[in-house]
Amino acid sequence: MHHDDRFNGLDELTVSHDGDTRDLLVEKLEKLAKINHALMQRVERSMDQQANAFSLFQTAISLESQVRLRTDELKNTLERLEFSNTELVTARDAAERANRFKTRFFTAVGHDLLQPLHAAKLSLSAMQGTDGDEDQERLIASVDHALVSIEEILKTILDLSKLEDGYIKPAVKEVVLDDVCCPLVSELGAIARTKGLKLEYRSNNFIVQTDPLMLRRILQNLLANAVRYAQTGKVLLAARRRGRDVRIEVWDTGPGIEPMEREKIFEEFQRGAASEAADISGFGLGLSIAQRMSDTLGHTLDLCSKPDKGTCFQVYTPYVGDAVDNVAGTVSNVPSQVYGFEDAKILVIDNEASVLGAMKTVLENWSCDCRFLRSKAEIAELFEKEPYFQFQVVLADYHLDRGETGVRAIEQLRRLCPVAFKAVIVTADHSSETADVVANADCQLLLKPVRPAELRALLQHLLA
Repeated sequence: MHHDDRFNGLDELTVSHDGDTRDLLVEKLEKLAKINHALMQRVERSMDQQANAFSLFQTAISLESQVRLRTDELKNTLERLEFSNTELVTARDAAERANRFKTRFFTAVGHDLLQPLHAAKLSLSAMQGTDGDEDQERLIASVDHALVSIEEILKTILDLSKLEDGYIKPAVKEVVLDDVCCPLVSELGAIARTKGLKLEYRSNNFIVQTDPLMLRRILQNLLANAVRYAQTGKVLLAARRRGRDVRIEVWDTGPGIEPMEREKIFEEFQRGAASEAADISGFGLGLSIAQRMSDTLGHTLDLCSKPDKGTCFQVYTPYVGDAVDNVAGTVSNVPSQVYGFEDAKILVIDNEASVLGAMKTVLENWSCDCRFLRSKAEIAELFEKEPYFQFQVVLADYHLDRGETGVRAIEQLRRLCPVAFKAVIVTADHSSETADVVANADCQLLLKPVRPAELRALLQHLLA
């Protein structure tokens, strides 16, 4: 072999070795590049995650600050609201105290005003029974009209005050309708007669579910309106069965009510055009009170009317049954011809001297044999002085001196008196609580101011 040929073979081996090395290096570089790329991606992802975490951290800090700010604002708002609620509660309590005071004030004032009004009406009735000239009779009639107006104003003020304060709570029970309607016809009969009207009640034997005092007030307002607006003809009070209800109707032959006025007349201080045209006085409160009391009782109050023909108001009360003791018929306002009571023995208990004086005059004009006491303590003295005076009827005022009541006085009389008698409590307190106390004591209730015709009708009924 030639020397140059050996070196050439070595060179070829070296080149071949170098080529393999280069390929290995290239392969390693590619691997390292891939590893580096993967590491860079991982680093970048880590960096992104750290950036996101930092961003989330910053966001959380920002949200925490906002939450703290909103929490402080909410706390301040709640504190202001709590303070406002405290102020509202204080204002509400003050308003309730004012309402209670107003109710007590009107009740007390009403009672104090009704007392002298009661005495005045009794005294005026005694004057009407005496012989006098025409001018005196006209003056008495004028005073009587003024007293009636004052009475209506007082009753309206008391009713409105109690209705506004929610003071009136109905005492619903079973009521014989005649017991409510017959006294009303007797009371308003005199007013109807002075106008030449006939006031008539078609008696029935219905028993209804209602509060007797509130129903009486509703019907009294409706009848008074009917008598006021009817110039000729008659006023009719009737009751009819209608399914599960009894429909009590008040008919009149007045001017009627225009269709557009039929909703308005139940609002306070609203009167129809007929009253203005006829120059009829009034405050426009009677129908409003009747509507409110009907709503309180859950009774429906409707009306139907024809202009220039008349009006019918209708009160729907739940029907309970028929009273077996009542005999259906027609009660009219024709005055009784018997005004005396043939020495009927009456005992009167009242702490007001003016009331006793007026009652003495009226009862003695009716030929009653009367005794008069001013307190419960005088009862024993009466039995000592006149043990044989067997009274038939006791008329006792509810509120006597030193916290005593007419009910307790009657209880004492029943313990001392061997003979049964009828008892009547006379009061200016129109509350249902007082009515319940009187009813539980087996006494009749007579509300002040008492109309003499009402008193006479009650005595005739009790002595019959």
